[in-house]
Amino acid sequence: MPYSEDEGGLLNNFAKEPKMYTATPPTTTEKRNYAVQAVLGLLLVSGLLVLAASISNVS
Repeated sequence: MPYSEDEGGLLNNFAKEPKMYTATPPTTTEKRNYAVQAVLGLLLVSGLLVLAASISNVS
């Protein structure tokens, strides 16, 4: 386990900070895929809400 040592010779085991990196922006294909997934998710949720409402009104 890597330790760091101060001027007085005391050891500590503080966590090392990870190297920073920058995220790459999404490509146009990825953006389109995100939009399609959003529409499909919205259709799924709205369909389930309509189904639940129609079932609850049956009884």
